[in-house]
Amino acid sequence: MDLHHIREDYTKKALSIKDCHLSPIIQFEQWLSEAINARVNEPTAMNIATIAKNGRPSSRMVLLKEVNPQGFVFFTNYQSRKGLEIAENPFGSLTFFWSELQRQVRVEGRIEKIPEVESDIYFASRPYSSRLGAWASEQSQPIDNYKVLLLKSAKFALKFPLEVPRPPHWGGYILMPDCIEFWQGRSSRLHDRIQYRLISGEWEKVRLSP
Repeated sequence: MDLHHIREDYTKKALSIKDCHLSPIIQFEQWLSEAINARVNEPTAMNIATIAKNGRPSSRMVLLKEVNPQGFVFFTNYQSRKGLEIAENPFGSLTFFWSELQRQVRVEGRIEKIPEVESDIYFASRPYSSRLGAWASEQSQPIDNYKVLLLKSAKFALKFPLEVPRPPHWGGYILMPDCIEFWQGRSSRLHDRIQYRLISGEWEKVRLSP
C-alpha cells in the first residue's frame, strides 16, 4: 500500500489572528457551531490523551458533552484506563478534527471531576439502555465474550426496571485549559495556527509557524 502520494490541498478557509475572539472558549464555540451547521460527522467527537505515572501516553475518542467558561466536560467510568490515569496524573489533551471544514483544535490542561450533582443530572438524561450499560460494563477490563455484557445488562434491568441511579464509578470530568490552538488548513501546507496560552490569568494569542 503506497501512502506517500495521498494528499489533499486545503483551500476552503483562512484564519487571521485579528479575527479570532479574545476568548478561546468563545472562538471554540463559534467553530463548533459552524461544524454542527455544516453537518460535520460527529462534531463533538474528540480524542483525549492521558498519561500514566510510568510516562506512557494513551488516547481514545470520547464525546464532548458541555463547553463552558471553565472548560470542556466529558463523562466516563472512573475505573476505566483513562479514569485511573487521570487519578495518577491529572493533566490531558484534547483534539478535535473537522475534516469537512479542514480544521483542527488542540486543547491542553488540568482535569478534575465535576460535582456529583452535575453528573447525576446528566446521567438521568441518558437513554435507559445507556444507563444500564454504565452498570453492566467494567470498562477496560477483559471479558469472555459479548454475551457477558448482555447478561449483565439484563440483570441490572431486573434490578432497575424504572429508574436507574448513577453508578458510583461513573461520572463527569472537566478539562480546564491553559493552552488552546486553532488550526486551519491552507494551500501548500502553509496552514494557519493560532495559539492561546493562559498567562497570569489572561489569554494571550500568537500565530505559530506551520
